[in-house]
Amino acid sequence: IYDSPVTDTKHKISYAELQTRVASLAGALRAKGVEKGDRVLIYMPMVPEAIEAMLACGRLGAIHSVVFGGFAANELAVRIDDAKPKAIIAASCGVEPNRVIHYKPLLDEAIELAAHKPGFCVIFQREQEVAKLIEGRDYSWHGFQYGVEPAECVPVAGNHPSYILYTSGTTGQPKGVIRHTAGQLVALDWTMKAIYNIDAGDVFWAASDVGWVVGHSYIAYGQLIHGATTIVFEGKPVGTPDAGTFWRIISEYGVKALFTAPTAFRAIKREDPNGELLKKYDLSKFETLFLAGERADPDTITWAQEQLGVPVIDHWWQTETGWAIAANPMGIEPLPVKLGSPSVAMPGYDVRILDDAGQELPSSEMGAIAIKLPLPPGTLPTLWNAQERFISAYLETFPGYYETGDAGYKDEDGYLYIMARTDDVINVAGHRLSTGAMEEVLASHPDVAECAVIGITDKLKGQLPLGFLCLNAGCNRGHEDIISEVVKLVREKIGPVAAFKLAVVVERLPKTRSGKILRGTMVKIADGQSFKMPATIDDPAILDEIRTALSTLGYPLT
Repeated sequence: IYDSPVTDTKHKISYAELQTRVASLAGALRAKGVEKGDRVLIYMPMVPEAIEAMLACGRLGAIHSVVFGGFAANELAVRIDDAKPKAIIAASCGVEPNRVIHYKPLLDEAIELAAHKPGFCVIFQREQEVAKLIEGRDYSWHGFQYGVEPAECVPVAGNHPSYILYTSGTTGQPKGVIRHTAGQLVALDWTMKAIYNIDAGDVFWAASDVGWVVGHSYIAYGQLIHGATTIVFEGKPVGTPDAGTFWRIISEYGVKALFTAPTAFRAIKREDPNGELLKKYDLSKFETLFLAGERADPDTITWAQEQLGVPVIDHWWQTETGWAIAANPMGIEPLPVKLGSPSVAMPGYDVRILDDAGQELPSSEMGAIAIKLPLPPGTLPTLWNAQERFISAYLETFPGYYETGDAGYKDEDGYLYIMARTDDVINVAGHRLSTGAMEEVLASHPDVAECAVIGITDKLKGQLPLGFLCLNAGCNRGHEDIISEVVKLVREKIGPVAAFKLAVVVERLPKTRSGKILRGTMVKIADGQSFKMPATIDDPAILDEIRTALSTLGYPLT
């Protein structure tokens, strides 16, 4: 199902029609020399053609690499040079609320910057903007497929790479995560029923983007291997046209389960705190809400549960794993929900909590979360052309384990609690504190819609926590009052040891397009360090707003 509020378009595509389209595109790619093992880069927005392009590559045994549509030219060039694609499939533009993003000039610039030049490009021309094609290199989507023989499936070995998906590396050089064809499909098919309780014919909607891992696993592949229905949604949780869009889609298509990031629900809650828009829709077929992608604060979970009256299930995984490390297996036996925990490790994942020396910690003690090797099917076998980097990034710190880069603990029932990325654990006068735990306290304040806590450098204590607060729509109380209340709350809930005294109210937080808060960049601004503009940032202007807000507190210290 394609539903695009930004272009006012809706249509449904059957499995038979999808197969015809995919075979046709695959045939055209094959006629131009794309074969098993070749890479094809896909640079498209949330349109069905993006899924067709991925599946056409799979049909030929070509390895696709989807880059989020609208990504900056220099970042796209880095990925072109790493994957060395034979072809690039792109759209002429992406459509956001109130603006069109021109993809083709970004693509042309990226190809110019890249040392590797693709053999040809296929451009899907959208009505909103028809791009200029370069003679001899660029082909239009429909003209390219005209009169070609549809392609049959090319058999591949089980461990043949299905795709490369770039995830941001700490060094700025992106890491190309590889997924094996068979392992991925076996794992995803198992999760559809076991974790999400989806049967063939059910509608499962992941409100994500095809450029992220969730889009690969649960817009493109999971539903289709399982015989379920997937939704390609080109819109936003709020503003297309309002905070009721999610409810409209659930009601209109009989969605059984929704998977999205907590940030989407925080946005909806901020615009419509009493759930007025929800009352207009029939959500009788809706059974479960799944959250992942960042920590789900208990406040957001509680609000969603109260509004929707269905289980709200937090689960935890990474681009690298491709499917859930820890979850609540709704299709096997729903476990009691514990707020703030994604529940327990899934089959195949042996999750341990380790101290800095790699020794296992007792329950309830916070440490590094690691997974004892081997990893289960569907997870990354290595990084594209970077085996040494794969070892140093994931396997070196704790020999015999995969390092997740997350910090947390397990309780006595084996439930896992993810508190922060390892680098979001701050050290205040020798006390290791989780910024995530402080964010939970701030989010519990009735006027706070969303928040972030970062650790800033302090001469005396090493680091100090600093909070950013976004207030609910319609809140007109004095900022000083709210700040003094949240400072008091942290003191009560976490204790004076947190030394939480600094907070500022902001209109919005800087985020990646997938909704992750750019805490690291905010730390650099507060500490007066230079930083590279994050490639995935949704709106760079927000960083200036953060800089202005910090200056009211006297940061960065001169």
